[in-house]
Amino acid sequence: MADVIFVGLSTIEVIYRVDEFPKANEKVAARSQDVFVGGPATNACIACAHLGGKAALVTAVGRHPLAAMVREEAERYSIQLMDLNPEFAGAPAVSSVTVARSGQRNVISANAFRVHTPEEVVDRNALDRARMVMVDGHHMQACQAWAAAARALGKPVVLDGGSWKDRTDELLKNVHTAICSADFLPPGCEGSEQVVAYLRARGVANVAITHGAEPIEFVSGMSQGTLRVPQVDVADTTGAGDVLHGAYCYYAALGHGFIEALSEAVEIAAQSCRYEGKRAWMGEAGTRE
Repeated sequence: MADVIFVGLSTIEVIYRVDEFPKANEKVAARSQDVFVGGPATNACIACAHLGGKAALVTAVGRHPLAAMVREEAERYSIQLMDLNPEFAGAPAVSSVTVARSGQRNVISANAFRVHTPEEVVDRNALDRARMVMVDGHHMQACQAWAAAARALGKPVVLDGGSWKDRTDELLKNVHTAICSADFLPPGCEGSEQVVAYLRARGVANVAITHGAEPIEFVSGMSQGTLRVPQVDVADTTGAGDVLHGAYCYYAALGHGFIEALSEAVEIAAQSCRYEGKRAWMGEAGTRE
């Protein structure tokens, strides 16, 4: 059974690499094209499993032919897959990702809003055996149910705060650790200081805010400070934030403290940017230094 359960989005990602981002009404030829299984919770789950963690993924997959890719990816990384809607016949969420030579990216995604998920039933047996739960705020009903059940059992809940979503306030009631991007802005917040205050006022014990290649701000108990992000030659930043979350959960599940686990995860996430391709940092075929 899994040590870490990841709850949230899975997508099919089509990644194009171009010399420069296209301008309005401009067509450009891609240097390469790849198709991956993605989504914040899914990418984090795969990263955790690759590092050696026992991981489970709670997401909507369904029975569309494209959904088979998600099941195959879970099997490949020995991930326990719990499908929120096995009878869903529509296409899974598809993301279009464009990566420039600088390593910067643009993303267009349908996310989870078009995939219906029935009333969520938490797998109590899986949760009893797990050490922690990570939620990404997609499939919010499922995230809320698993987070509430985890907290009731005294298990920490980690939030991947990529952006503010409807009902995030309700979710925060059960969140122990929030690792957020600079784009995560609760209502009325305009900067990191206000975001930290907002989260702490709602009972979040540990907060980290990422700023790309700039230092990560953190607050944990009475401690606060920054963590330097290792400077690397960037080939591709796609999925780096998800790698950070997955690596953090891996080390936290091993028993490392918040700052120690975050430091380890930052190193891995930074190094993942040296390679072109979402999984290339794992040493798989097609890696390029």
